[in-house]
Amino acid sequence: MFENLQDRLGSILNGLTGRGALSEADVSAALREVRRALLEADVALDVVRSFTDRVREKAVGAEILKSIKPGQMVVKIVHDELIEMLGGEGVGIDLHAAAPVVVMMVGLQGSGKTTTTAKIAHRLSTREKKKVLMASLDTRRPAAQEQLRQLGAQANIDTLPIISGQSPTDIAARAVQAAKLGGHDVVILDTAGRTHIDEPLMVEMADIKKRSNPHEILLVADSLTGQDAVNLARSFDERVGITGLVLTRMDGDGRGGAALSMRAVTGKPIKLIGVGEKMSELEEFHPRRIADRILGMGDIVSLVERAAENIDAEKAAAMAAKMAKGKFDLDDLADQLRQMQKMGGMGGIMGMMPGMAGMKDKMAAAGLDDKLFGRQIAIIQSMTKAERTNPDLLKHSRKKRIAAGSGTDAAAINKLLKMHRQMADMMKMMGGKGKGGMMKQMMGGLAGKMGLGGGMGGGMPDLSNIDPRQLEALQKQAEAAGLGKPGGGMPGLGGMPGGLSGLGGAKLPGLGGGFPGLPGLPKKK
Repeated sequence: MFENLQDRLGSILNGLTGRGALSEADVSAALREVRRALLEADVALDVVRSFTDRVREKAVGAEILKSIKPGQMVVKIVHDELIEMLGGEGVGIDLHAAAPVVVMMVGLQGSGKTTTTAKIAHRLSTREKKKVLMASLDTRRPAAQEQLRQLGAQANIDTLPIISGQSPTDIAARAVQAAKLGGHDVVILDTAGRTHIDEPLMVEMADIKKRSNPHEILLVADSLTGQDAVNLARSFDERVGITGLVLTRMDGDGRGGAALSMRAVTGKPIKLIGVGEKMSELEEFHPRRIADRILGMGDIVSLVERAAENIDAEKAAAMAAKMAKGKFDLDDLADQLRQMQKMGGMGGIMGMMPGMAGMKDKMAAAGLDDKLFGRQIAIIQSMTKAERTNPDLLKHSRKKRIAAGSGTDAAAINKLLKMHRQMADMMKMMGGKGKGGMMKQMMGGLAGKMGLGGGMGGGMPDLSNIDPRQLEALQKQAEAAGLGKPGGGMPGLGGMPGGLSGLGGAKLPGLGGGFPGLPGLPKKK
């Protein structure tokens, strides 16, 4: 979403940090470029003007221009103001009210209200352990109520039984009553949308609000609609009174201006963002983390949280036990590749790693894209169980059969086997004798330093039990180690075949190497 803006701001600010002293003219010239970059990213004009004025006011002070590292001070000011523009602190859905807490979803048709309703219900039931009831108030769009019922069945969430002929306000009243009788903690009302804002829509929203008395009114807006989404938010807020925003399709290739503008224009917090089609692909909106990503500073905390959600603790423990014995077969490699895919692939992980955002283009140029994982998994799945356990069996005739089965060629199979051999060599090295092997010592020592003791698999902390405050501490430690600076790089990323920075080094607790679950790729000896 923010890739173009990230590239533009990164080059502008890197030009400032590379200089010993700054004049007022230097700062003004840089801010003109920042202003242009924000406008091109579709940020509202008044928001851009206010942002650059505040940065200029703080950046041209004598203590900044004469400080030891004026360029870095300007970057910090831009970073702080970006966080302020996005809303300061993250705000979640407020459930502090008498049960059942009523959450009303509003927005235009096609913005993703129904899917987002199911995602929020799934999030509340799995993370908050709440009993949730969903009700569709959309009597106009064909099969809208049936769509929500099916989504509820998929996610194992209760939905209000459909009674044809009822008005939206009557359905809302029945939903609240059913939630009270059924002992539900939360009831989510999925209201109807229109293709544009009109008077009948607003009257209907007001009537539903009056009948159901919602504690939260969340506006669902498509982040790809740009400035129109800002006007939409303003109109709904004036007529209905929204309490927060949910932005969908944040994984798209839009310019990101709506996300940067909506908080500043409406004064309402962005509470959640949709980052994919799956039920689990809904994230809390953290202004600081988004600002870090935009300025190329990475987002270690979100990376660890994503790892905690996607890494299977039992598999990770079994993997750690095998690694301690120095064993690593092709089935293990396939598991690692699948975990990488679950976490958003190379691109998604790279975008969250400090100083690594610019690596994505280089990796794509070298053919190391996310499709590569799919091809490698296909190769492994085309092998027999004996071949996966013992790759030495793979002679020319077997490779020919596997290439035909996976739609690849012998060269791709040889590359995969070479990568596996390097990783297996590393496993043997890490599984050496003495106090449970090098891997255990490294992971245990790092966990101890970060206060994440009591881990799985011999010193590896169980990510699912990490406290959010520990995650924040992890982020601060990463920044203190120089990871929170644009271009600061990630230690432990040793050389990798092909001239790219490798993925080695056990730098994040419990992630079995540079990336979650993926042991490092060291230089070939």
